[in-house]
Amino acid sequence: MIGNYKIITLCGSTRFKDEFMEVNKELTLKGNIVISVGLFGHSGDQEVWENMDEGTLTRTKEMLDDMHKRKIDLADEIFVINVGGYIGESTKSEIAYALQTGKKVNYLEEI
Repeated sequence: MIGNYKIITLCGSTRFKDEFMEVNKELTLKGNIVISVGLFGHSGDQEVWENMDEGTLTRTKEMLDDMHKRKIDLADEIFVINVGGYIGESTKSEIAYALQTGKKVNYLEEI
């Protein structure tokens, strides 16, 4: 926490851009500091990947995965955007990391 504000990192597939935006707004209005993804590679930011050679693409994805774990380090808890129950491999990894580091895990939809 910083001051009276809990810090929550959003996790989930970037294909759920609209849900990320909605949850970010709702949690912010409830008095939380919300950390989200930096880009939506699966829904709206495809130009990021255009013209990248395979090596650069791999390094960039690894950097973004690591960066999101650092965002989890900054948080008190994570909130998983699991629309329709979907949790991909990256998100599973983030949930495991959050639990391993003692963070509370909340979900948009019950699992």
